Amino acid sequence: MTDDQQLRVSKIKNGTVIDHITGGQALNVLAILGIDGSGDALSVAMNVPSDRLGKKDIVKVEGRELSQAEVDVLSLIAPAASINIVREYDVVEKHRVERPDVVEGVLECPNHNCISTKDEPVDSRFAVTDDGVRCEYCETIIRDDLPAHILVE
Repeated sequence: MTDDQQLRVSKIKNGTVIDHITGGQALNVLAILGIDGSGDALSVAMNVPSDRLGKKDIVKVEGRELSQAEVDVLSLIAPAASINIVREYDVVEKHRVERPDVVEGVLECPNHNCISTKDEPVDSRFAVTDDGVRCEYCETIIRDDLPAHILVE
């Protein structure tokens, strides 16, 4: 690869680098994290070549470390992602996301009659299955377009 072909994205001093995001999902990752581009400094690379995934996205967020709940939701749309915590330009933690058995309060059930809808004081609770998620209250299964059901604050 020549110097002209290399991807150049500046290092961050402190924050989080999310690598190996499924190609095309970076904008959903930003939505999950509540990032609209007006606050945190960030870099986004989309559909870059990856030996492991074919194409991948990368998100770098300056000045922010992800919570476990955020990582759990990311695992649903980017199961191969790795999370790198950066402090003073050095990676101090690196781990892959792990799909949890259950996610709570982060997805909206598409069944309008479910007890976990916005009008009820019950947090949503979904069991994570091999091919999607299942509401533990009404048994509704979400297999496709999972990002559309993520509750963004």
